[in-house]
Amino acid sequence: MNGRLEWSDMCGIAAILWRQDSRHQDVMDTVGRLRRMEQALAHRGPDDHGYLQWSRDGELQIGRDLASRSSDLVLIHRRLSILDPSNASWQPMSSPDGRYHLVFNGEIYNYLEIRQELEAIGYTFHSSGDTEVLLAALSTWGTEAIRRLIGMFAFTLFDAKERRLLVARDHFGIKPLYYANWLGGLAFASEARALLELPGISRNINPSRLFQYLRFGVTDHGSETLLEGIRQLPAAHYAVIDVDGSLNVTGDRYWDCRSSDRLDISMSEAAPRLRELFLDSIRLHLRSDVPVGMCLSGGIDSSAIACAVRHVTGSHADLRAFTYVADDEATNEQQYARQVGEKVNATVTYVRASPNELIRELDQLIDAQDNPFGSTSIYAQRRVFQVASEEGIKVLLDGQGADEMLGGYEYFTACRAASLLGQGRLRDGYRLLCALRGRKRTGQTPPIWLHAAGLLLPEALREFAARISGNHPMPHWMNADWFNQHDVHGTIPRQAAGPDYLREQLWISMTETSLPAILRYEDRNSMTWSTESRVPFLTPSLVEFTLSLPEDLLIAGDGTSKAVFREAMRGLVPDPILDRKDKIGFATPEAAWLRQVHPWVRTILAGDLATEIPALKSDIMQRQWQAFLDGRARYDSRIWRWINLLRWAELRDVRFS
Repeated sequence: MNGRLEWSDMCGIAAILWRQDSRHQDVMDTVGRLRRMEQALAHRGPDDHGYLQWSRDGELQIGRDLASRSSDLVLIHRRLSILDPSNASWQPMSSPDGRYHLVFNGEIYNYLEIRQELEAIGYTFHSSGDTEVLLAALSTWGTEAIRRLIGMFAFTLFDAKERRLLVARDHFGIKPLYYANWLGGLAFASEARALLELPGISRNINPSRLFQYLRFGVTDHGSETLLEGIRQLPAAHYAVIDVDGSLNVTGDRYWDCRSSDRLDISMSEAAPRLRELFLDSIRLHLRSDVPVGMCLSGGIDSSAIACAVRHVTGSHADLRAFTYVADDEATNEQQYARQVGEKVNATVTYVRASPNELIRELDQLIDAQDNPFGSTSIYAQRRVFQVASEEGIKVLLDGQGADEMLGGYEYFTACRAASLLGQGRLRDGYRLLCALRGRKRTGQTPPIWLHAAGLLLPEALREFAARISGNHPMPHWMNADWFNQHDVHGTIPRQAAGPDYLREQLWISMTETSLPAILRYEDRNSMTWSTESRVPFLTPSLVEFTLSLPEDLLIAGDGTSKAVFREAMRGLVPDPILDRKDKIGFATPEAAWLRQVHPWVRTILAGDLATEIPALKSDIMQRQWQAFLDGRARYDSRIWRWINLLRWAELRDVRFS
């Protein structure tokens, strides 16, 4: 939209290292496994591929074919050509002196600015894309270059002179990077399923992560995954591996916005600054030479993106938006999406989904996600990306991250109340709780006052309070004996501590609970259809600014969430959108869907695998499912997690010891 640019490409990457003492018994089998790894990533980059092969005697080869010889390092790249299909930005890319070699997945949005810095100190570029800029920045500034980047990225850089591999992941973990110790050494890949093509990687379940998923729906934070044999590089981390050493991965955090200074600032000062930062981010995220579409739910975040895009591009740009429309009136946001579409003069495509379609495509969805997921809304998102891809849109902007940085979820209001009460502002805390009285609650969340009271309890008492309130950390359908045998004792996830409960919970949501999973869903659903998803709320400057604001600018005294952002968007986004009190997103009528397909659900819950997994009590699960069908129990999302886990475990041949 801003003139011809030569972007890097969304893609899949992998790096395979052999230990010095490993022996290549069967070269052709090794080549076959590497090709299967590449094919496991092909959907991320269907347009082209490349390999680098290096051996410790110094021999190096780069090309589109694998040589039938022993290697000590192989880099793999699969390419999705968003723009320039030429070889100018082909990967693996090497520095002019042949020392550095890069495979890179992502976008560096501020690459033009970094390029100017490098040109000012004498660097000459041979392409106009961001891959060469990243390579030059890393070869010039080392790991310090990572802190300068604005974008979404995961990369591996091989330094042939120092014989070291640098791996890194962006500030928020928008782009994935997994790793595992395999029979011959160490390997990295964009997706876990590619790593499973290598021998010696355990498929045993990780009991602690299994508990966190089954009980709380949490899967993606930190370095552990649901499989014991596979880990991930956390967001905002890099690691340097000595290829002649022990091949251990020790991540270093390069960014932590909790250290940002607290600002003493008013709403009238903060809102214009936030608007400026947001529009700047939109401009960066629109650097493209292909049509850029938008995911539009009709909520505040996606509507703000749509209106900001129109503001930045002017009146003549052709805007496309894609909206999921639920059949259930309680979760249908079509009227809001239509209002925003008319406001910005965008062509809006309405996408629908059904429970029977979900069943038909569930195994494909689980395979693409590579891990279980929290709700059927992930399928609605998948359908949106599918339709956008079918209509020729290769880039979509989405509003992920806004809720976690601006306090958009219901439980953040409880955290704000806890801050007020914990600081002795009893009258303000009471007024906030009174203002929320009678407001319609979502899901099965506890009342705001109860959640706030739980936060104010000493940490040692929180688990006890959860037990006596009926919210037992280890419910009856889970086999407590099995979990205890694996040293998992049913602890609740980490919760915010005072005095700034809201700010602390925002950070936890961004790094441990909500955002890591949401970004994984987004990445897999978009890459399944070879579509690039961009999330303009997630830039370091935007997040640093919002987390430095006084809490009352995020959640107002009357309980209005995202208060400062609503004010920042006045005059740009229609007031009826900004004044919405409800929150839906791409929500599906999950309970109704599962009720419609109840024979299928019963078959899964009564299947052999359900009875064989020692962590579960399938008889209790079946009774609880029947109680829901009979109207004797309210629907709970644990039912979906049961189904999802059982299908994933079968597809991935997961072992439960």
